[in-house]
Amino acid sequence: MTDKSNFSPDEWKLLLESVMMAGMAVSAAEPSGLWGLLKESFASGTALAKVNLAESGNPLIKAVVADFETSEGRSAARDGIKAKLAGASAPEIKKRSIETLSQAAALLDAKAPADAAAFKAWLREISQGVAEAATEGGFAGFGGVQVSDAEKATLEEISSALKLAA
Repeated sequence: MTDKSNFSPDEWKLLLESVMMAGMAVSAAEPSGLWGLLKESFASGTALAKVNLAESGNPLIKAVVADFETSEGRSAARDGIKAKLAGASAPEIKKRSIETLSQAAALLDAKAPADAAAFKAWLREISQGVAEAATEGGFAGFGGVQVSDAEKATLEEISSALKLAA
């Protein structure tokens, strides 16, 4: 069973960051304004909560979510993301987020091959949930599309970075 003990502190921090970056890449691809950003942030949080509610599930995913429940885990993820994204524009945030996902995928393939596919699919699921959380375009919440072309392209980039079929 793969858990936190299988990774160095920096590797574990990368996995924590990847969970947050999965949603951030999509949000940065098509900024949705304040209300849309709140909906998209809520979608990422919901993905974490679902893991706790599931009776079964991947032990590595459960370990990462359990670490997010600690102040140390949240701080490690937050501090790592702040360092990686300091001063970045939305396009740069997207780029750096996808790079982080690519690094996490390589780490998972190397150190947790039995859990890699499930973890990477979960990261893509988080991205998809964020993309679907708020409509893009339109006016005052009316019209628009559920997932914009920019978000679709970003989801494809995320799948590629995670080495998953689109």
